Amino acid sequence: MATKLVDLVYWRNLRKTGVVFTGLVIGLASLFQLSAITVLSHILLGIMCLTFPLRLYYKLLELLRWNPGVHPFQSYLDYDSSLTDKETVMVVEEVVLLIAFAVTEIKRLLFIDSLVDSIKFAVLLYLLTYVGVQINGLTLVIAGELHIYTRYFFFHDFVCCDAPFCCRCLSLYASVRPSEAPEPAPKPALAAAPKQKAKSK
Repeated sequence: MATKLVDLVYWRNLRKTGVVFTGLVIGLASLFQLSAITVLSHILLGIMCLTFPLRLYYKLLELLRWNPGVHPFQSYLDYDSSLTDKETVMVVEEVVLLIAFAVTEIKRLLFIDSLVDSIKFAVLLYLLTYVGVQINGLTLVIAGELHIYTRYFFFHDFVCCDAPFCCRCLSLYASVRPSEAPEPAPKPALAAAPKQKAKSK
């Protein structure tokens, strides 16, 4: 489950990530105007408006003997999405651990186990009251989702373009900067003074 989530966030399957990302944004934006039950019902009805005619079309082809009875969504029906006993225990353990950690931290902050941490928590809550006046939690959820899905996308583009960009900048700088004055050639060493002639006797 965690691997599938990582694959979605890091755009390892572009089509799958695009569908999930677009669906989540549209669904969350729809919650501004409609209730969650209405949004969920409309999403499921929209899916059935696509699958039902296609299933009828294949059934008609089967009755006309133009199709050997192939179900158009057989791959989705055969996909095993159930969890084994071991996987179920692992998921439940992770959820219980997260809930227990959250309860412990909130209890520690509310009952002033650490004075500094509780002051930070109180300041954060006070700031969140101003945030809540301007925007609601749904807006924060949408902004968080956009950040999660676009962070890797833009980071990947930056990493891919960073090296050529740096090389281009360095070559441009090398072509524009003034050429350094050539260093003067080292002066030849002075020849040793000729030995004085021996004084005549």
